[in-house]
Amino acid sequence: MKIRGRKDFRGLLWILPSLLGVSVLYLLPYLDVFRRSFTGAVEEQFTGLDNYRNVLGNTAFLLAVKNTFLFTLVCIPILISAALLCAVLLFGSKYGGILKSAFLMPMALPAVSVALLWRLLFHSQGLVNQWLVWFGTGESDWMNTGKAFWILVAGYIWKNLGYDIILWMAGLSGISESIYEAARVDGAGGWQCFLRITLPNLKSSLYTITVLSFLNSFKVFREVYLVAGDYPHESIYMMQHLFNNWFQSFSFDKLSAAAVMEGGVLLLVILLLQKIWRTD
Repeated sequence: MKIRGRKDFRGLLWILPSLLGVSVLYLLPYLDVFRRSFTGAVEEQFTGLDNYRNVLGNTAFLLAVKNTFLFTLVCIPILISAALLCAVLLFGSKYGGILKSAFLMPMALPAVSVALLWRLLFHSQGLVNQWLVWFGTGESDWMNTGKAFWILVAGYIWKNLGYDIILWMAGLSGISESIYEAARVDGAGGWQCFLRITLPNLKSSLYTITVLSFLNSFKVFREVYLVAGDYPHESIYMMQHLFNNWFQSFSFDKLSAAAVMEGGVLLLVILLLQKIWRTD
């Protein structure tokens, strides 16, 4: 017991630098944000739950929540399914390494380059719009119409598809080939092997990919901001736009309250997913 306790103490010493860094850079600032969510923006007098009431009654906040929720609900199933399909096709292909690198290329592109690409394609003088004008169905500016939401969805999937493919392929590599061979000997076909062997053995990978995809869906602000500015079309006005605008107007009371609520929702969703996976 004495030796085990000494080893545990050494382990704590190893993680102490990281723990201090996380505490200083994340935990303490978040605690300060939590404190500010109950105070005024300037005088910092205690206001109780007034900030939360003001945020929940704010139309811009409700619009941002609706768009962010809809974006996440649409993107994650499409992204996970498309990445799994591509990973299964690439895993047994001799060109899998080359194609895998091609799928990863969008992640290496700077956000400014992606924004310039969107401007080139979808703004009033963009290539796509010019082609549609040529055929008599063009619109003035796609980024200022309801189509902007689907452009954002396509951009998110395009940029994150390669990352999820790598994670799926890592999970596929952990499944023993002998299991498939035994199933084929028993007469199982390719579809049966996929349903009865591949999917059950990818459950842990599915949890990781779902959580990472969920968190990445909250990081689409840069491209939209560079293309459409502080106040884009209402269909792509996300939580990050709201936070950025409140920060510029020094509305730290509302900003802190909204950040605490968003952090609580993210934590609750992740814990709920973890509980579902453990129960299964």
